[in-house]
Amino acid sequence: MRNVLNTGAAPVELDEFQYDNKIVRDFAIASVVFGLIGMLVGLLAAFQLAFPQLNFDLPFTTFGRIRPLHTNAVIFAFVGNGFFAAMYYSAPRVLKAPMWSPLLSKFHFWGWQLIILGAAITLPMGITTSKEYAELEWPFDIAIAVVWVAALVNLVMTMLNRRVEHIYAAVWFYVASFVAVAMLHVVNSVALPVSFFKSYSWYAGVQDALVQWWYGHNAVAFFLTTPYLGMMYYFLPKAANRPIYSYRLSIVHFWALIFLYIWAGPHHLLYNALPDWAQTLGTVFSIMLLAPSWGGMINGLFTLRGAWDKVREDIVLKFMVVAITAYGMATFEGPMLSLKNVNAISHFTDWTVAHVHVGALGWNGFLLFGILYWLLPRIYGRSLYSNKLANFHFWIGTLGILFYAVPMYWAGWIQSAMWKEFTQEGLLKYPNFLETVTQLAPLYFLRGVGGTLYIIGFIVMIYNLLMTALNGKLIATETAKAPALSAITHNDPQEHWHRRIFERRPVFLTIMALVAVAIGGLIELVPTFMVDSNVPTIASVQPYTPLELQGRDIYVREGCYVCHSQMVRPFRDEIERYGEYSKAGEFVYDRPFQWGSKRTGPDLHRIGGKYPDSWHYNHMDDPASMSPGSIMPKYPWLLEDELDTTTTAAKIRAMQTLGVPYDEGFDQVANKDLQKQAEKITESLKQSGIKTKSDKEIIALIAYLQRLGTDIKAGQGVAVK
Repeated sequence: MRNVLNTGAAPVELDEFQYDNKIVRDFAIASVVFGLIGMLVGLLAAFQLAFPQLNFDLPFTTFGRIRPLHTNAVIFAFVGNGFFAAMYYSAPRVLKAPMWSPLLSKFHFWGWQLIILGAAITLPMGITTSKEYAELEWPFDIAIAVVWVAALVNLVMTMLNRRVEHIYAAVWFYVASFVAVAMLHVVNSVALPVSFFKSYSWYAGVQDALVQWWYGHNAVAFFLTTPYLGMMYYFLPKAANRPIYSYRLSIVHFWALIFLYIWAGPHHLLYNALPDWAQTLGTVFSIMLLAPSWGGMINGLFTLRGAWDKVREDIVLKFMVVAITAYGMATFEGPMLSLKNVNAISHFTDWTVAHVHVGALGWNGFLLFGILYWLLPRIYGRSLYSNKLANFHFWIGTLGILFYAVPMYWAGWIQSAMWKEFTQEGLLKYPNFLETVTQLAPLYFLRGVGGTLYIIGFIVMIYNLLMTALNGKLIATETAKAPALSAITHNDPQEHWHRRIFERRPVFLTIMALVAVAIGGLIELVPTFMVDSNVPTIASVQPYTPLELQGRDIYVREGCYVCHSQMVRPFRDEIERYGEYSKAGEFVYDRPFQWGSKRTGPDLHRIGGKYPDSWHYNHMDDPASMSPGSIMPKYPWLLEDELDTTTTAAKIRAMQTLGVPYDEGFDQVANKDLQKQAEKITESLKQSGIKTKSDKEIIALIAYLQRLGTDIKAGQGVAVK
């Protein structure tokens, strides 16, 4: 429908169109529902570290399996759906155009929820790639790529059909998020399928670690940061009834942030077996990130100039101010943690857990809460049900963050101090790793209390929003009017260069955003793959035997990497505790790498040969029987379940395709080799008084554990070309 706008000059026809609020509501509901589930799973995981019996001796509820479920649910279901709800509300309104394709919007919604449901089913089953924030197996990776690109196409086409000359800053951040995550996801997820729910990473060892943390760090950047900055740029000015503080600052903030962020991934691998030049690049660009990150924080907080009196009364602004402050704290701490002298203290400790949750609970959680309190009453045509309940949510949520973060910071400092402390005689003061774990139980309990407080506030918000909706009526569509783009386009010689070059050209904006995020990745990844000296080979390092390969897959399935690292850093205390520091060439057959990011338990890279087979058997059956006071779950099913050897040949062939030098035709005799090694371990257990069959999963896991870190001592392995 067209109307006429009379401006005193030539009449301008107005297009009439509708904004779709149903898709906004649907994503908001999904965010809240899956968010509650994800947080409850996280709460269970938190208390499992204080009370190990909460693992329930079941495979589906062990910490190693539910921790990835928690991270995926909170990141992709809670934060992700929240982003999509905000985008489907804000983007059409700043572009003055409905989303280009309602069908693609619905495809995006249902496709994303089905992926989340798939994750909720497969991750507790142990179906995982073990790559942090990318644990889902290859069928889901394909589905994610398809759904993600569909949403990107819908957004870009909406930009092309806009009714405004210039594209507002919020949409820049949305576009950059979509193109960057698409690139990161596709590159990191390249794998060779073995079966419908099993694949091996295309990359190995050092290369796999670099690609994963290039992805992992930037998943935080472009899924948890840039989309929510876009949301801040739209909803904060709306809530404060003030324009954004500085247009020019938003330009610098945007381009500097997306260009610099992509380089910072290697700071997750400092003092690891990564080339020094890559570690240095990661550190340098992480420090540089402080400037654009705080530029965004300043732009947000200064938007409230002249409106701070409203913050005392407006619950939406309260949440947003704390969120932006948490963003500033987290983006200051991140660069500090990338300094080698600080990282030597923080890495593998609970300090990192505290850092991540200040961002997740404070920045993402509180910003989304503020937006939901602003948004839901508007699409339901009534005021918020209870401001008192919203204020209660704010204060109990803030207390929850403090009770979560402070104990975790303290735990991280205790861990590092105890790991590194020596006696006057030059010996480790705490040689038994378990001594450092038992000290942390009260702090893990307090962390759980903090999580409980935060979830109570979340439940109160759900009730408040539900009552708001029940007492109102969904405004399914909102009618708006605006002149067509062709009717308002004009050339202004004084126009800002950014508006002329980028904001009038949405496709060019999208392409240049992709270029900006691709440069850093190319410069870091390509040399690591192309220059052999980045990963010096070691002649004694041999491929895994078939039994060891099966055992490694069990290790991955059970999520052992969640609590154990496989990376001895070149520190005096680690060499004293674990043995020779890890070398890049030792991991050339590791697909995927298992370096880990947190040590709830000790490093395992030199565990091979340290204990007899019987110790590992009893330890997996009942960890406390070997390590009194252990908080590790029991794994009785490993002693009972038979190893599936029907997959052995396919796994060997996959490894051969990926370049592992097994003899030609080895896949045909691999199970004979497997059985021979299994019988040796079974006989060893028998001599220790343990009777078991050679076809049990525990035998394969023992074979893998006994292999770890032994190649540089003795180059024993299977026949190679």
